[in-house]
Amino acid sequence: MGRTIIMDHPLIQHKIGIVREKDVSSKEFRELISEVAMFMCYEATRDLKLEDVEIETPLCKTKVKRLAGKKMAVVPILRAGLGMVEGMVAMVPAAKVGHIGLYRDPETLKPVEYYCKLPADCSEREVIVVDPMLATGGSAVAAITMLKEKGVKNIRFMCIIAAPEGIKAMQENHPDVDIYIGALDEKLNDHGYILPGLGDAGDRIFGTK
Repeated sequence: MGRTIIMDHPLIQHKIGIVREKDVSSKEFRELISEVAMFMCYEATRDLKLEDVEIETPLCKTKVKRLAGKKMAVVPILRAGLGMVEGMVAMVPAAKVGHIGLYRDPETLKPVEYYCKLPADCSEREVIVVDPMLATGGSAVAAITMLKEKGVKNIRFMCIIAAPEGIKAMQENHPDVDIYIGALDEKLNDHGYILPGLGDAGDRIFGTK
């Protein structure tokens, strides 16, 4: 069973508190989203496996720790997920980056894939799917389903703010996926926005509001 982990690190909580403010500029918003993603990546990779490797220091031979086994990939859900990539890659420079784009069909209201480009060896990597907001959970559930259909087996999901409805949808549809959350908010409003939330993350990242 996948875990749902709310990150209570003081720096994460402090920065999320600032990023919620309506008067924060696009420039500052982008920087804060990236910084929060960096701190969350640090926490979400806490259980990565290590192995012993022998090296030489300037004085002698010794054994040190290196990451073992599967390599990482970061897959943002377009477009808001792009705002989290820079912070993630700053923490794990060797990570490859894939992209997945979804839109909601106006008639069926179901997510439809319009773009997907993944690293060739993605099925052998530890994949972290990122999106700042987990609202209804529709996009996250669909994106992870699509990744599984493409052979990806080791998936984690990371968001900055989540609504209870989104967590429930993820747990029901992908009980094997760990979910990392910066803050768990109260509920969704009638338009599917998270309350108190921070508004439309994509608009605020790219200045299109």
